[in-house]
Amino acid sequence: MALSYEFLIERADQAATEASGAKLDNVRDRALRSEKAWRAMAEQLREVAANRESARLERLANSLSPA
Repeated sequence: MALSYEFLIERADQAATEASGAKLDNVRDRALRSEKAWRAMAEQLREVAANRESARLERLANSLSPA
């Protein structure tokens, strides 16, 4: 299954909600670590997509320029 940015953000939001409702410190800490990890994965996915698009545009520009 390919992960999408939306899926990762939904999981991060879910973890944040869990953290805000947690009564135990260890549960809150675990949820906050989970939220941080999901958001980091979402940001990494966004960066990879941007880099791929940049590379695609560069290849397209190179193929259109006269040699």
